[in-house]
Amino acid sequence: MQDKLRFGVFGGGSWGTAIVKMLTENGDRVGWYMRSDSAIRHIVKEGHNPNYLSSVEFEVDQLHLSHNINEIVEASDVLIFAIPSAFLEGELQKLTASLKDKIIFSAIKGIVPESGLIVGEHFHEKYNIPFENIGVLTGPCHAEEVALERLSYLTIACADAKKAKMVAEHLKSEYIRTKISDDIIGTEYAAMLKNIYAIAAGIAHGLGYGDNFQSVLMSNAIREMKRFIDKVYKMKRNINASAYLGDLLVTGYSVFSRNRMFGNMIGKGYTVKSAMMEMNMVAEGYYATKSAHLLMEKLEKKSKTPIINAVYQILYKNKDPKKVFEKLTEKLD
Repeated sequence: MQDKLRFGVFGGGSWGTAIVKMLTENGDRVGWYMRSDSAIRHIVKEGHNPNYLSSVEFEVDQLHLSHNINEIVEASDVLIFAIPSAFLEGELQKLTASLKDKIIFSAIKGIVPESGLIVGEHFHEKYNIPFENIGVLTGPCHAEEVALERLSYLTIACADAKKAKMVAEHLKSEYIRTKISDDIIGTEYAAMLKNIYAIAAGIAHGLGYGDNFQSVLMSNAIREMKRFIDKVYKMKRNINASAYLGDLLVTGYSVFSRNRMFGNMIGKGYTVKSAMMEMNMVAEGYYATKSAHLLMEKLEKKSKTPIINAVYQILYKNKDPKKVFEKLTEKLD
């Protein structure tokens, strides 16, 4: 690895903006790919993203902005993807630049719909990226709190510990604490699953369930998460660590959680389409729900994931949330 690595961030949303903030604060000049040419022009002129985390001010001379994905790939050694999983493959299809010898980190909490794989597996299977060059950035860490510079924690997972430590060094600050992990599969599945459980928490809130039920729902969710991840990729891990339980809790309870917000709207009677239109943001858990349900069905372990199944019935089978949750309460303890 080079002494001075060049970072490229892909995605102009809130999490991409937060990552660029973390990197530039450590003195890095960062390549930043976003689709919107008007957003790029605004950042160059005004020094902030007009659409997400607009309070964050950037030194423009630290940014290499482009709406050409190949330009940023070619100019970067470490590629950090923060594009919503539903749109990732569409952006990757634009690539003519080689990903060979690039270090790729996913900051995406979801499943790639075209392959049904988590992002790391997608890059490995579809783009022949070796696992030692793939990593994951996970929380518990909301972009909105990064913008406010509230103390936050990041887990950086990679099979190659040196690469994990290197990325951690470039992200940490007075308000960002970092730790590393070698569980790239487990942490990424946890980041995907917690969005489904946050939708469940939101549905419960929308239906009028209180804090007592929410605590039972979350305690069941972490056990369900463990069963799921152990079935998909068994290794020694502490499911109560921040990258798993901590990320689940913040996503399930936070006012910044778009997945909880989405679930809350569903619980209040919105259709999936109307909730998505009103939010004007991507709830990753919607797509993750179908993939997680189908995977457990394929493995004949559907009975082990009652919360995922309940959310799937509501979102994809148009079942009445009230009736589905009445049945779910009988399966929780």
